[in-house]
Amino acid sequence: MWVVFNGEIYNFQELRNELEQKGHRFKTDSDTEVLVHGYEEYGEELPRRLQGMFAFAIWDKNRQRLLLARDRMGKKPVFYSEKAGKFVFGSELSVFREIPWISRELSFPALHDYLTFLCVPAPRTIFQDIQKLPPGHFLMWERGQLKVESYWELRYSPKLKISEEEAREEIRRLFREAVNARLMSEVPLGAFLSGGLDSSIVVAVMAKLSSKKVKTFSIGFEEEEFNELPFARVIAKRYQTDHHEEIVRPDAVGLLPRLVRQFGEPFADASAIPTYYLSKMTRLGVTVALSGDGGDEIFGGYRRHWGFKIAEGYQKQIPAWLRTGITRASSPFLKKAGRQSTLGSIGRFLQASELDKTERYLQWVGFFNEAEKQSLYCDDFLADMNGYQSTGLIHQLFEQAEEETALDAILSVDTKFYLSNDLLCKVDMMSMAHSLEVRCPFLDTRLVEFVSRLPSEMKLKKGKLKYLVRTAFQKEIPQENLNHRKMGFAVPLAKWIRGPLQQALREGLLSQQTQIRRYFKQEKMSEMFSLHLEGKRDYAYELWGLLVLEYWHREFLG
Repeated sequence: MWVVFNGEIYNFQELRNELEQKGHRFKTDSDTEVLVHGYEEYGEELPRRLQGMFAFAIWDKNRQRLLLARDRMGKKPVFYSEKAGKFVFGSELSVFREIPWISRELSFPALHDYLTFLCVPAPRTIFQDIQKLPPGHFLMWERGQLKVESYWELRYSPKLKISEEEAREEIRRLFREAVNARLMSEVPLGAFLSGGLDSSIVVAVMAKLSSKKVKTFSIGFEEEEFNELPFARVIAKRYQTDHHEEIVRPDAVGLLPRLVRQFGEPFADASAIPTYYLSKMTRLGVTVALSGDGGDEIFGGYRRHWGFKIAEGYQKQIPAWLRTGITRASSPFLKKAGRQSTLGSIGRFLQASELDKTERYLQWVGFFNEAEKQSLYCDDFLADMNGYQSTGLIHQLFEQAEEETALDAILSVDTKFYLSNDLLCKVDMMSMAHSLEVRCPFLDTRLVEFVSRLPSEMKLKKGKLKYLVRTAFQKEIPQENLNHRKMGFAVPLAKWIRGPLQQALREGLLSQQTQIRRYFKQEKMSEMFSLHLEGKRDYAYELWGLLVLEYWHREFLG
């Protein structure tokens, strides 16, 4: 029996005690050994018994069986390829470059999805012959037969009958337990601290549970509208943390080849840049860091969550002719607004309010829409796409959430789609680039399952995003942090493209050496670039996505 394991099992001691009572004998104190004995006892039921972040493979030599499993939320990646009776798996796509019989041919649907989301959603990868194991799934490969199954599904009903105060008390209890479980470490441990609500709560609870000063790490930018360091300092001061911070002046052009190699496939969430620098700085002080990732998806922390809820009423109460008129009248000047601006958010809301749930969601989280892709594609590539659209991925998720409220439906889609394919992928890849392990207490299974079944009206209330968790920890968090406008981990990308990134874009997208010209019309890319430079349209994320794709193409396909 052989095991390969990436991650942490937080309930391994409890499982070990249970297995010892059943007669198993252990040779080490590690959570890895628990997986082998757990498989011997429970077989493919093992993943359901695990609490933690994990990707593991167990080879059962006697049965000639391989079991692969990925954690419920998708914190750790698993890639695999099966062809002609051969099977290869790994935690990074770089593994597959060493295998001669695995083709490097692109998956055109994956490339289409990438332009929509600036990442490649599971189960596809950018390569035809390689797949991702989705979160909450296991794979069994036995004597050439392949089986992929879900072992966990997040449910939003039936709803719990509980008061707000009871809900807050249970959230505090479950979160303390989640943090405490993630403080177990034989190596130095700290926390990411942005000064936003989620990371502030993590640090506040860590400080109460730790006997030593908590080490906290923050980065900021010279551009004031993107700099959260003052809010991080408030928390650091209140909880007397051993605080470390740094103003970064990112070299996006110099860093891009490293990012491309690390991800192994196109990934253009620009917040990977500050995540890289934060992980690099944090690793100088600790080996493990806790983060606030997942709080927004679980409790309702994005403006689109309010927008989705409001849009349902907007469609019912405002006549269609009036909605159409408002959208048309506002469209010309809203196109100039950046995605992160208030004006840009209003514009996307007005445009999306006319659409069904799937199209509305794509309007808010997508980048290139279907019409823009049609105009971008070369004729041959357009024919190769054969009418494929990315809407099916999101439509299926909304169909699964059909019985839920509008808010629960979008929380479900964000958790199952956006969280694992974008945010958690970004954090894992950028932290692993520096051998830093990141743990996410907001994604503790028991906490997630409890919050999902709370009445949706508790989550957004009184004009507040994340109302329930905000009020649950309001005594621990200073008012300036509680009321601080959500900034995320955004970067001044639009400004960079008009400045230090401008030459890289010219050379990458508009030269004779541009490799993605085989798919896209160069005159269309040139038009987008010009409109952005002139301030007539904000194409920052689209241009960055194309530049990442070009660099990836040069690195992996030559």
